[in-house]
Amino acid sequence: VHQSKMDFFCKLGYGKQDICKVLENLGQEALEDDVLKELIRMGSKPQALEDQAQPSPLKLVARGSCSTSPGLKWLGEDESDSSDSLRPIVIDGSNVAMSHGNKEVFSCWGIQLAVDWFRERGHTYIKVFVPLWRKEPPRQDSPIADQHILEELEKQSILVYTPSRKVKGKRVVCYDDRYIVKVAYERDGVIVSNDHYRDLQNENPEWKWFIEQRLLMYSFVSNRFMPPDDPLGRHGPTLSNFLSKKPVLPEKKWQPCPYGKKCTYGNKCKFYHPERQHQAQISVADELRAKTKFPLSQGKEEERRQCSP
Repeated sequence: VHQSKMDFFCKLGYGKQDICKVLENLGQEALEDDVLKELIRMGSKPQALEDQAQPSPLKLVARGSCSTSPGLKWLGEDESDSSDSLRPIVIDGSNVAMSHGNKEVFSCWGIQLAVDWFRERGHTYIKVFVPLWRKEPPRQDSPIADQHILEELEKQSILVYTPSRKVKGKRVVCYDDRYIVKVAYERDGVIVSNDHYRDLQNENPEWKWFIEQRLLMYSFVSNRFMPPDDPLGRHGPTLSNFLSKKPVLPEKKWQPCPYGKKCTYGNKCKFYHPERQHQAQISVADELRAKTKFPLSQGKEEERRQCSP
């Protein structure tokens, strides 16, 4: 029986010394569940979990090698590039500029504020879409402020003009919103706009889901570009997770149990018990059963010792 228990717990990954200590304390006839609880209480871990907890040593690869595994990197390179973990940004230039100009003036300074905000966060792919006719001299019915910013952003390959032309004196303008949604969808990025694009949602069901989940709204507060901290509502992801390809889950904070040590819920209790930190949260009934089993097993061992010569 002793050897079978040793083999069973060795297969689980526990060390032989820890198993021997537990069997000496509980007795050879102790149940497997009791032995396992005692191993957990002692803090013993299976070998597989200990190997996962230990960081793997850094492997060096020769520079001439071409058969390198994807996990290996050159010495001196950063393990993760912050720009690779951030989503591409596609800005609705007309919407942002008109919002900054209180829907009266096409304020190019608002576009610059939005671009600078995402640059400071580390985003490398930033595109702004503006109709081509905004490149023309401003008119009284459509005033433009700080038009030189559009030229600077175009030189930096950030601003993209959507096509437009004149036919018999009338301007023919392509739908710039379709460019915005299409590029953001193909790049798996984020759309920065206060427009809901309802007409485009009705065109394509895939675009409908994408616009609902990837639309980042914003506000301007004293020439400050401010997106919300909860883009998808109070119960949605945070802004940093919304803009990241690999969201980071927050650590679960446990609320202490109001009953303390008098709690009778055991493992069904949803609150935190500091006294149960290093042991499994079992019910009170199971604890009483375990306590009654230990003296019985010890008494049987004493009787055997007395009967044995």
